[in-house]
Amino acid sequence: VQLQASGGGLVQAGDSLRLSCVASGRTFSSYAMGWFRQAPGKGRDFVAAISWSGETTHYADSVKGRFTVSRDNAKNTVYLQMNSLKPEDTAVYYCAAAYYAKTVVDDHEYDYWGLGTLVTVSS
Repeated sequence: VQLQASGGGLVQAGDSLRLSCVASGRTFSSYAMGWFRQAPGKGRDFVAAISWSGETTHYADSVKGRFTVSRDNAKNTVYLQMNSLKPEDTAVYYCAAAYYAKTVVDDHEYDYWGLGTLVTVSS
């Protein structure tokens, strides 16, 4: 599975962005998908995840209520809708795919990673 994230950019605090991650391959619907982010000088943090069916989602406390993860298996795409953005949301955002994950918040559970897209939120 190859992943390509897009949709990042420079926005102001309070604005919205929608990230997309397109997957190649026919087995996209078999994978749980996750979004992670890495701020400058920091480690990679879990943001959100969605089950293969889309029925189950999970969010980091820092984005709960502001971000929404969704997927369209017919388009091999997972989305991250980000609202009410804050300067602390500034990071490179990565999408990842996990065939089986005991815990979706652990980046070691993911099998494939995209290259990331930069989100910069100015105050």
